[in-house]
Amino acid sequence: MSIAENIKKLIEELPQGVTMVAVTKTRSPEEVMEAYNAGLRVFGENRVQELISKKALLPEDITWHLIGHLQSNKVRQAVAAADMIESVDTLKLLRMIDAEASAQGRTIDCLLQVQIASEETKSGFSIREMEETRWNELAGSLKAVRICGLMGMATFTDDLLKVRTEFKNLADLFRHIRDYHFTGISHFREISMGMSGDWQVAVGEGSTMIRVGTIIFGERIKK
Repeated sequence: MSIAENIKKLIEELPQGVTMVAVTKTRSPEEVMEAYNAGLRVFGENRVQELISKKALLPEDITWHLIGHLQSNKVRQAVAAADMIESVDTLKLLRMIDAEASAQGRTIDCLLQVQIASEETKSGFSIREMEETRWNELAGSLKAVRICGLMGMATFTDDLLKVRTEFKNLADLFRHIRDYHFTGISHFREISMGMSGDWQVAVGEGSTMIRVGTIIFGERIKK
């Protein structure tokens, strides 16, 4: 199937109100344009440099999400290039992004990345950290960052019950944080979870945003 056919099929299966973030890591600008011409406008990159280089070649009405780990020395570039940073995994990084966005005179949307998987290689706030932080006070102190929700990655496993439990934990945490710290804040509404292999499970547990690449573009060609 073509990229356009894959997107059409996915759109038909995706419930209303769930955003599809097309992950373009290692994909060519031509492939991204195929997805764009098929109607997609939200794209996600893992690396800041790759986001910057593609952004320069592609239509201006694309919304770019940074979904990979953000190093502190790349914050300035990330803030200048991205519309949303989904991978904010420490309070230090959150404050750095806020200071840089303020210096650049712009507001940037961010998601808090939560460690829900059993794999130690995945980063993020622990559920305990999330529950113990006074997010209402912290959000009130930020000048240029809007905290828009949570992001998480499930364990890479064929055990869908385990995956479902991890997604449920993130959705439960989102509701807890929203109800205690972001009452009446309309932009705190996103739960970014679910990738090509598990997006249906994620949507079933309340995901509002899926990050999919392989299911759109096909398997990556290993160089």
